[in-house]
Amino acid sequence: MNGTSQGPTPTAATAPGRARPVVTERVATERVTTEHVAIERAVAECAATEHVAIQRAATERAATERAATERRGPERADYRGAFAHAPLPLAVVDGEGLVVCANDALATLLGTGPGGLDGRVAADLVDLTSDTRTWHAYREVLRGRQAKLRCTRRLKHPDGHSLWVQITVTPMAESAERREDRTVLLSAADISARRELQARLRHVQMHDPVTRLPNRNLFFERLAAALEAGAYDDTSTGRIGLCYLDLDGFKAVNDTLGHRVGDRLLAAVAERLTRCADRAGCSAVAAPLVARLGGDEFALLVEDSTGTEQLADLADAALKALQEPFDLAGQRLSVSASIGVVERRVAGTTTTGLMQAADTTLYWAKTDGKARWTLFDPERNAHRMTRQTLSSSLRPAVERDEFVLDYQPLVGLADEGVRGVEALVRWRHPQFGLLTPNRFIGLAEEDGSIVQLGRWVLRTACRQARRWQVAHPEREPVFVSVNVAVRQVWDSDLVADVAEILAETGLPARLLQLELTESAVMGSAGRPLQALQALSDMGVRIAIDDFGTGYSNLAYLSRLPVSVLKLDGSFVRGFQYEEGETHTNPADEVIVEALVQLAHRLGITVTAECVETAAQAARLRRIGCDTGQGWLYSRPVPADRIAALLRTATAP
Repeated sequence: MNGTSQGPTPTAATAPGRARPVVTERVATERVTTEHVAIERAVAECAATEHVAIQRAATERAATERAATERRGPERADYRGAFAHAPLPLAVVDGEGLVVCANDALATLLGTGPGGLDGRVAADLVDLTSDTRTWHAYREVLRGRQAKLRCTRRLKHPDGHSLWVQITVTPMAESAERREDRTVLLSAADISARRELQARLRHVQMHDPVTRLPNRNLFFERLAAALEAGAYDDTSTGRIGLCYLDLDGFKAVNDTLGHRVGDRLLAAVAERLTRCADRAGCSAVAAPLVARLGGDEFALLVEDSTGTEQLADLADAALKALQEPFDLAGQRLSVSASIGVVERRVAGTTTTGLMQAADTTLYWAKTDGKARWTLFDPERNAHRMTRQTLSSSLRPAVERDEFVLDYQPLVGLADEGVRGVEALVRWRHPQFGLLTPNRFIGLAEEDGSIVQLGRWVLRTACRQARRWQVAHPEREPVFVSVNVAVRQVWDSDLVADVAEILAETGLPARLLQLELTESAVMGSAGRPLQALQALSDMGVRIAIDDFGTGYSNLAYLSRLPVSVLKLDGSFVRGFQYEEGETHTNPADEVIVEALVQLAHRLGITVTAECVETAAQAARLRRIGCDTGQGWLYSRPVPADRIAALLRTATAP
């Protein structure tokens, strides 16, 4: 107040350590506030920028979606238009199996109006529920577990006609990715025309063009189906029958009148057999199937047969139907048929077995005289099978040394001394035991193995005869007689074979006798006659076996080089009476006496076969017969028994 100026308060200016820190703290506070504001401003700016970016992105995405929607609009419209007007019947089906939408083609196919299929059960519309397997597959497609279903169904149109459609069900690509709202596309193609064409082609394939009957293919198809069904169907009889028919002499019709008339005859036969089957079907569950198997062979197949009587009646009816003459293009023809009848249980029966039995039985009907039917006989078939087995094993049996020889003595009636032996072949079959010649010689002649077998018999018999000659030098050697089939003369060089075997065994030619049947010798000419003459010139005896049962042409005896006649046993059996009894048929003795005298006048000796009693031997001796052969003296025995007989026999 003394007139000096007022300045700052001395305290503030002079207080040591106090005024300076206050200023520093304020400045620091202001700096922190400024930084915080800057940070907030930066955050706000970033948020605003991000928000703008998000808004911009959303706007762009919305714009893109609007553009895509605007672009898909026409595409979806095009798809819907293509779906609605597609010529192929289509429907979209949801996961519950209901039709979401269907096009006009499907509505037309099923005979409903437009929009009449929406909401209906698709499986009922196209019959997917009738087949369990198809229904299961359809459900799997709806659930997305199966990629596709394709099947064929026969549908009934509301106007009454039937149509065949091919159903295809596939998942739709978009809905397949989502489990909810899953849909499938169903298409139904009308294949009725194709099925009809296939049916016509099958009919042509399965029917004979000449007779219009089912052909071989359809017959075997039906036969296989019948055998399969009969094995599992408890309601059927479990039996099946077959009449296998073959026309007798049809080839002559073709050869003389031509194939055109032959075809007309086949058609007429087919018509009669069909009528016959239709009449038989009136009293049965179904008519027999009539089929042409080829050529002039027909078959009548009876499913669920009731026994052999039914098949026999059918065969009788078929034969009677064919007995009446046929009038064909001005030609009146008569024809007969042979029928093989087979009827058996289905169980255990095969197509091959049934047809083999029918074919065999038809062959029996032919061989029994034709114009008849023959029923299959298991025993007769077993004999045939045995015969076939023997035939197929004949040639190997010779190589396996399964044949043996027995010998039957030829005895002089004057002194009952052994003059010779006949070699008789036996077959020691591993399955059927010891077989006599009548079981296999005929088979050997049929297949030609008789040549190989005959050569073995000839060599074995000559070798044995030579052993007896060497073993018994003190007595007149016995000759060996060997049967020769006529095929041996034709199919082999018999003369060379005999010469080779005689040289090999050392047996003199005079100790070999070859027996041929009367029917073979009496027709001999050309090569057989030359062979017989060459053998006779070698010193070999030629004998006619079973004389009196064949041609009995006595004129041949003067031209053939025959040394011995062997009278058939039928003549000797007429001598079976005791001394003092009245002879019931004296002609037998007169004939034998005349034959013996004739033979002796020609320089031929006579041997009587089948001598079984002493009375027969005495009468033959009185007539002048030279030698005898039969059970009176010995049955056919092995070679060692003949050797014993030779040791005890008295030399002539």
